[in-house]
Amino acid sequence: MPILNKDMSVCISLSARPSNLGTRFHNFLYDELGLNFVYKAFSTDDIEGAIRGVRALGFRGCSVSMPFKEAVIPLVDIVEPSAAAIESVNTIVNDDGVLRASNTDYEAIAALIASNGLAPTDRVLVRGSGGMAKAVVAAFRGAGFDRVTVLARNEAAGRRLAEKYDYEWVGTEPEHVADIIVNVTPIGMAGTDADELAFSEAQIERADTVFDVVAFPAETPLIAAGRARGARVITGAEVIALQAARQFERYTGVLLTDDQITRASEFSRAE
Repeated sequence: MPILNKDMSVCISLSARPSNLGTRFHNFLYDELGLNFVYKAFSTDDIEGAIRGVRALGFRGCSVSMPFKEAVIPLVDIVEPSAAAIESVNTIVNDDGVLRASNTDYEAIAALIASNGLAPTDRVLVRGSGGMAKAVVAAFRGAGFDRVTVLARNEAAGRRLAEKYDYEWVGTEPEHVADIIVNVTPIGMAGTDADELAFSEAQIERADTVFDVVAFPAETPLIAAGRARGARVITGAEVIALQAARQFERYTGVLLTDDQITRASEFSRAE
């Protein structure tokens, strides 16, 4: 990586619970490609002030994670269709003071649905109703899935998300069989919920595909349980690598190869 200098482009991430995954992913590729960029993760309790800082200091890009994905919408200048359609932002690009927002989470989920050959006739159960859940549910609707149920304890948010796409909301885990189960909550994330399962063992037992968007650790209790039962598994590590690659392309203009994405993802998780 180039020595820090006045012409270096700066990209950051804003999250309530930052990790080193994005930092290591982006900086690995900046170094390998010889780009005059640097990436740093931040936590904040003042999202308005942080976005003003992105604009005022000329930061090139900003990744947005929980719980700020909806809160940043009124703080930017342009909201691209990928973010406007689901009212959730995860990427901001600063073009000479003009902040443009998009959602590469949606793009990554849609790509994974397609690459794993998930069948639109399958019944899907999605747990969660936040910004990432919006991306997941929208991607399933975009892929032609008609039988999706949103499981969310927050009735208002859950109903709103489900009804937007003509899906069903439930407040407790349903008894019906789901072919695809998707966790879009912090359950299983490193920390206080690290040992919990997002779904009952009975639901996991019946699922053909187990999908967990939790990125760290990649092998969450849900993924481990699905793998042990022989289900197809899709991990948060895959999601974060794909969405980060699309962010990287927006920030730098450089299109990454599959090999570069794989190696950057592996490096980001190395001890």
